[in-house]
Order: sequence, then structure tokens, then C-alpha cells
Amino acid sequence: MSVKRSSSLFSLSKTKSVCPLLRNTEEVQGSGNFDVFDELFADAFIDHTPQPGTTPDKAGVRKLYAYLRVAFPDFHADIHWQLADGDRVTTYKTYHGTHQGPFLGVAPTHRKIHFETVDVMRVQNGKITDHWGVANLLSLMQQVGGWSLPAEVASEQRSKID
Repeated sequence: MSVKRSSSLFSLSKTKSVCPLLRNTEEVQGSGNFDVFDELFADAFIDHTPQPGTTPDKAGVRKLYAYLRVAFPDFHADIHWQLADGDRVTTYKTYHGTHQGPFLGVAPTHRKIHFETVDVMRVQNGKITDHWGVANLLSLMQQVGGWSLPAEVASEQRSKID
């Protein structure tokens, strides 16, 4: 798995705050290496914006990552940019994969997917301690057929276009 990075990211990757995040994106999320996960995440990690079906702690984010690897075994990210501010790093990236396992109640469709996220992670003493993020799960659910506009809303939208 490789992560696309801009040339400006190269200089950021040398900072102490960014390195654990790049390793998390490449080695844990992209390759499923959960030994690295345990190395990178603080035991007292807090997810301030946990995803559905997870808890706001280290175990919850590990569960999320494992769940995503089952649903999308080729899961990987393109990092568009990262900004470091002290011990916090903001990352804008697009995840990609192929829907090959169940995801939020939707059976595998074998469709290629992509969705954007913006994450802020805090790194202290070389460990990821906090996460705040927004993921475009609506787009993802639409791509796998797990959500569509109600018929009456879709009809109303079409009539406004005509």
C-alpha cells in the first residue's frame, strides 16, 4: 500500500507530530498491521468523534480499523495535505477501496468506493492521544447502495431541475 503525498508533505513528515500519523495511515489503515497500531496509539487515547458502532477509546478505533479492513480489504488513502500546529495535525485525505465485506448492514457489492475525511490528531510523546474528525459517510453509503433519497424527495428534486 502506498499513500500519495504532495511534495510539501515530505517536509512535514520529518516533524515528530506527523510521523506517527503517516505510519498509521500507511501501515495500520492501509496494510492492517495492528502491531504498529499498538505502538502508535496511547492507551488513554480518546476519539472525540467516534464512528457508528465504536467506543471513544483505543479499543473502539482499533475495532473501526479492523472493520474497515474486512469491508474494504484494499483500503488505502491519498493524503491531499497536512498542517501541523504544535502537537495537533490536521489531515485532508480521500480513502479508496473495494466493498468486499459487510459494511453498516450493507452486503458486499464489489463496487469501488472513495470518500473524503478531515482529521485532527494530537500526538504527545510520540503517541496518538486524541482524534477529532469528519468523514463523508453519506457519500460512502450512497456508493454501496446503503442510502438513497426517499422517492418523494427524489421526485421533488427532479421536478425542480426540469
